[in-house]
Amino acid sequence: MGSDTWADLADPFADGAYATVKGRVRTYVMHQQLLEQLPPPSASVLDVGGGAGHQSFPLALAGYEVTLLDPSAAMLDKARERLARLPAEARARVTLVQADGERAEEAVHGRRFDAVLCHGVLGYMEDPAPLVEQLCRCAADGGIVSIMAGNAHAMAVRPALEQRWEDALASFDATSETGVLGVPTWPTTVEEISALLRGRGVAPVRWYGVWLFVDWLDFGGTELDPTDQKQVEAAAAVELEASRRDPYRAMSRVFHLVGRKPSA
Repeated sequence: MGSDTWADLADPFADGAYATVKGRVRTYVMHQQLLEQLPPPSASVLDVGGGAGHQSFPLALAGYEVTLLDPSAAMLDKARERLARLPAEARARVTLVQADGERAEEAVHGRRFDAVLCHGVLGYMEDPAPLVEQLCRCAADGGIVSIMAGNAHAMAVRPALEQRWEDALASFDATSETGVLGVPTWPTTVEEISALLRGRGVAPVRWYGVWLFVDWLDFGGTELDPTDQKQVEAAAAVELEASRRDPYRAMSRVFHLVGRKPSA
């Protein structure tokens, strides 16, 4: 699998980013969106590029059987740390697998899952097609494929709010950017990923926005207090409602697309 490109980012990503208001809102909003689409527990879930388990461990707590697959040993170490804090019955429902997402089918020995998640991964790939192929292959008949990726239609928002006007102007026609973690990213569109899903026999059924107001506040220099539980819950409620509505969802910096494989 080569060098672990996430080794130096595991701590700031798992312990830092997810502890912010933005991180907590993302986890909550995505969880609620998933619950609208997932079959009931104890359905099987494959979380490709699942990192430290911030999205899939809440599903394990809810009764789902989770396989978390990630290429990074450092990220899986963080996942083990967090897994140890879960109740025993939830821990028993989680399996960790170290493998590249582009070899997911092989890594899970051809198993098919009721839901395949891939959140915040495609944006780090210039060509997302091979990974989307694997996601679709790992989904069972009637199962869902859940993809979260950066929204190319909103690339100008971050540099504009940071008052980097030349970068903002250039971003309207850009195909890549340097993400908040300092590594190259390739935002995409709902339309592009929908086409990739359809070409592999998975029908898009719904898409949502992720990160609108909290994202803009952050890039605009407003600090939100993650210890203010009332404020976090209020922000999450507004973000969830915006994620389901036009035009707000289209203005979000990230989108969440869910597709379904036909039943046999």
